Amino acid sequence: MYISEQEVRSVLTYEALIPAIRQALIDFSAGKVNQPPRMILRAGNAQDQDHRNGWFVVMPVVAGEFMGVKTVTWYPANDELGLHTHMAIVELLSRATGEPLAVMDGRLITEMRTAAVSAVAFSALAPIHFESPPRSIGILGSGVQARAHVAALKHVWPEMGEILIWSRTAGNADRLAAELGATAVSIERASAADVVLTATSAQTPVLRGKLLKSNALVLAVGATGASIREIDDDAMLSSFIVAESRSCVERESGDVLLSGAKVHADLGEILANPDGAQIPRHMRIISKSVGMAIEDLTAARLVWQTRQSHSDAG
Repeated sequence: MYISEQEVRSVLTYEALIPAIRQALIDFSAGKVNQPPRMILRAGNAQDQDHRNGWFVVMPVVAGEFMGVKTVTWYPANDELGLHTHMAIVELLSRATGEPLAVMDGRLITEMRTAAVSAVAFSALAPIHFESPPRSIGILGSGVQARAHVAALKHVWPEMGEILIWSRTAGNADRLAAELGATAVSIERASAADVVLTATSAQTPVLRGKLLKSNALVLAVGATGASIREIDDDAMLSSFIVAESRSCVERESGDVLLSGAKVHADLGEILANPDGAQIPRHMRIISKSVGMAIEDLTAARLVWQTRQSHSDAG
């Protein structure tokens, strides 16, 4: 059974995905998920330092009643060709029998589960970090993740008011701002919001610590790779860092590895025991995610189960 992106879009919702991702992160931190490190290969379509050189990634996982594997490509230069920079396929299998249940397009799954993780992180961290609900978000980046994050965060952040968008390409920021009812601004203004989302394809830092509020919450989802980054040393070293997964972030995040910053907490542990979380109120918080196979499996399971229930009802 092949499930296209159009079919995924018709059945996968943030209302179902956000709580499912929350539980998946709790299970992961509790040791209930068998998820080896992802295999990352250079595509070799261009020289190593050429921005056109893509990445090919394989991500297997076993959890609950299912097994899955996602293959994903990241070609930063695809923007120049009018193509998606990220493309993926997810295979879902039965853990009991090994039977392949479905193969589905994974591009939208990757987009939505990434934004859902940030929504879960915000809903866990904001209430114990801010004295009153934050009002503004600054978004660095104007691609699919910028759009997806606004959609996901609205489910957990009803007080979201001012949306400020910066992009290296001013026209892209203008178009997204018009679409979302937001405002295209300078990087300085976007970086000074209560909450800052970094969702760029930057290879070197664009978010500078000197521009952040003293108690900003940063949701960092770009720069997945040990040799690339989007946040400078000042921001990394002056912040309390929460990892989607400590082991994954310490292995795969250039922002952490190249700055020498320390990961202070694991998101799944905070979700499981919020009363025990030592989240500072008067210090910057960076929630760093690099993406995990358990998140893809969780989304794929929802797609398959929802599709099956619709078929049974019909």
